[in-house]
Amino acid sequence: MDTLSTIEVTGDDAFEFLQGQLSNDLRRLENEPAILSAWCNPKGRVICLIRVTGTEGGYACTLPAEMAESVVKRMTMFRFRAKVDFAIVAPETTLTLTDAIERGEAYIGREQSEKFTPHMLNLDLLDAISLDKGCYTGQEVVARTHYKGATKRRTLRFESEAPVSVGDKVSDGDRSIGEVLNVSGNALLAVVSVDRAGSPLTVNGIALTLQPLPYSIDPEQGTPRA
Repeated sequence: MDTLSTIEVTGDDAFEFLQGQLSNDLRRLENEPAILSAWCNPKGRVICLIRVTGTEGGYACTLPAEMAESVVKRMTMFRFRAKVDFAIVAPETTLTLTDAIERGEAYIGREQSEKFTPHMLNLDLLDAISLDKGCYTGQEVVARTHYKGATKRRTLRFESEAPVSVGDKVSDGDRSIGEVLNVSGNALLAVVSVDRAGSPLTVNGIALTLQPLPYSIDPEQGTPRA
C-alpha cells in the first residue's frame, strides 16, 4: 500500500500557473470531475503524475505522498511573481498498486521520477496529454515525440514467475530492453521496447508473461491500434 497526498493550489493565478506546468488542459475540469496529468521537466521527463480536481478556491492535486514536499518546493521556484500558493494536505488516501498495475497506470515515486517521457508511460493513451492547449514545461519534447508517430518504449503489464524489484532490467536474452517500473507481488509494469514485447523476456533470469492492458498498443509502431 502506498500513500497519496493532496496539494491545494490556490490564488488568483492558480489556473495560469498550473496550465503552464501540467501536460493536460485544466479547462476540461469545467465538464469533468478530475483529470490525470503529468508534470514534466524541460527535457520532457515526467517528474510526477498528478490527478487534478477543481475546488472552490483553486485546485486539488493528488500525487504520491513521498513526492509532495519536493513538488511543492520545486513548483515554488517556478512561481516567480504569480499569485499562487501551495499547501499539502496530510496523507489520508491509500493506493493499492495491484489496481494501478491492472489499469496500466504507472505509479511515479522517487525511484521513477524524471526517468521516463509521457509516451513511455502511455499517458497519451490514458488521456493525460493535451496537444492543443499551448505551451507547458516539456511540451516541445512531448509534441515532437507524438507527431513523429512512433514511440520505441512503452509501459506494458506482465506477470513474473517469482518476485522482481523496481529498477531491475528486462532482458530478451541478448540485451537489456527496458526496466521494471512498478511491482505488486508477481504483477508488474515495465517500460520495454515494444518491438520485443512478444519475445521471451526475463528479469534476472525470471520469466515474464505478457498480460493485457485495458487499452491497445501497436507493437510495430508503439502507437494506439485503430
